[in-house]
Amino acid sequence: MLPPCENQLGTFLRDRRMRLDPATFGFQPGRRRTPGLRREEVAQRANISATWYTWLEQGRGGAPSADVLDRIATGIMLTELERDHLHILAFGHPPEARYRHPEGITPRLQRVLDALPYSPAIIRTATWDVVAWNKAATLILANYAELPRERRNILRLIFDDERVRGAQDDWRSVARYVVGTFRADAARAGASLEIRQLVDELSASSAEFRTLWNDNEVMGHGEGIKRLHHRSLGPVDLEFSTFAVEGRSDLIMMVYNPTMPPMIERLRALFAEA
Repeated sequence: MLPPCENQLGTFLRDRRMRLDPATFGFQPGRRRTPGLRREEVAQRANISATWYTWLEQGRGGAPSADVLDRIATGIMLTELERDHLHILAFGHPPEARYRHPEGITPRLQRVLDALPYSPAIIRTATWDVVAWNKAATLILANYAELPRERRNILRLIFDDERVRGAQDDWRSVARYVVGTFRADAARAGASLEIRQLVDELSASSAEFRTLWNDNEVMGHGEGIKRLHHRSLGPVDLEFSTFAVEGRSDLIMMVYNPTMPPMIERLRALFAEA
């Protein structure tokens, strides 16, 4: 049986440091006794003492602060998953939520959406900005590609777009659900600034949003039924499910499936004409 690792944090940092290419970080390769960055180079990039960083790898000097760990993670370009692991090794739990607005998704994730030809599917952020979609979503939900980026937000569409509002079977229930779930998602992601900006905007433009927001309801989500009035198909019932994107705590995938076989055939016909 292998002995337990007494300094898992230091071992992890040393392993990641030794995998790095000095030239990538602007350091001269020169003659190095070991691969990767030197400890003093990591310390320089993290703006901490080289001696203290050495002690950290060696398991000496006491526990680091969360801020120092974040600076080290940034300095050696850890992924979000590696950064979370770093905090778990140091403190026994993931870091406090820190929201970052995503620039987009990977081509692989887009291919997952596109592999659902008759099921509208979108990727949204914690603040309910839609950042990716498939063809079915543009035909059934909204043509996001034709919208300015700032308008690709589900709350803005629900409260400020009359076409989207009119397509809902029970607009008030949908609006209450969206506001309550948005509140929970955004707070969980640590997006306090983004919440305030969007809430201020919508409160000024919609008295109905302002009332619902002031009710302070918090809702969860996972599965449900969405009922729409489509301009070509008429009434449409869709089951929806939500999925977390592994490694991207800021993203949620929502997939809508028709509930009855006749609806699938109607969707096929609509998509064939598009």
